Amino acid sequence: MTEYERSRTMPAQPEQVFDQAANVGQLDTWLPRDLHVEPEEPPAVTVHEDRTDQDMSALLSARPEQMRLEWGTRDQGSYAGWLQVAGLDGGASEVTVHLSFFDEDHDPGRRAVDDALDGSLRRLEEQVRLRTENPADPAG
Repeated sequence: MTEYERSRTMPAQPEQVFDQAANVGQLDTWLPRDLHVEPEEPPAVTVHEDRTDQDMSALLSARPEQMRLEWGTRDQGSYAGWLQVAGLDGGASEVTVHLSFFDEDHDPGRRAVDDALDGSLRRLEEQVRLRTENPADPAG
C-alpha cells in the first residue's frame, strides 16, 4: 500500500470550503483533470480515469458535521481517500487530502500524485474564491 497526503491553507471559512468540495455536481472543477465523476444513487458514483480509459464503481460520502469527504473504489479495492477541512484562526481553513493505493498497478507514482493533489487543491481554492466573491451566482 502506498499513501500520499497534501495540505493547503485557504483564505475562506471552513464551511465555504467544505460546501464547494462536497458539491458532487462540481467535482470536475477541482479534481485532477483526468478524473471525471458521474453521480449515481448516493453514495455510489462512477469515476472515469482518462489515463487508463476505465470506469470504476466508487463510493463518495460527505460528512458535513465533520467537514470530511471519503471515497474509494467499490468492487476493485484499488484506492481510497479522504478530504478534511479544518478551521484556522482569522477565518482561514486548512484542507488536507489523503490517498491510499492498495493496488500498485493503479498507483501513478509520487510525482504524478503530488502534482495532481497540488493542482486539485489550487483549483479548489480558486472555486471557493469565485463562489465567495459571487455568492448570488447560481452555478456556485
